[in-house]
Amino acid sequence: MSTSFVLNGNPTLLDADPKMPLLWAIREVAGLTGTKFGCGMALCGACTVHLDGKAVRSCVTPLSTVAGRKITTIEGLATARAKAVQAAWVKLQVPQCGYCQSGQIMSATALLETNPAPSDADIDSAMSGNICRCATYSRIRAAIHSAADSIKV
Repeated sequence: MSTSFVLNGNPTLLDADPKMPLLWAIREVAGLTGTKFGCGMALCGACTVHLDGKAVRSCVTPLSTVAGRKITTIEGLATARAKAVQAAWVKLQVPQCGYCQSGQIMSATALLETNPAPSDADIDSAMSGNICRCATYSRIRAAIHSAADSIKV
């Protein structure tokens, strides 16, 4: 069965089982490997993508639920806020091992798209579902603040 949706701004038709998790459809069928598998239970955030602009865990999102909708992966981030987040990540050397970072960046970008001046509490809340085994949380928070500040200028 085929599912039609917009992937990173491009109309996409994937021929895959509608029950397949979006994560595997993106990685294995569409060939975009920036979205990572972490836990398979929506607990770690490594698989975060944007579904109609909202951060969701693609490992538990069936492909059938995205029909006719817009999906953005780490490869498709292109807004000014997304670029500010990515620049802040590099400037502040956020990643250690880097495995979780695509999910972290996706969640951080979704936060700044809806809240361009988040408090520490806002950041903690928005990022609470993203686990970093290297514990770079203070750098992640600092990078989100830095990205928010750079957008104001």
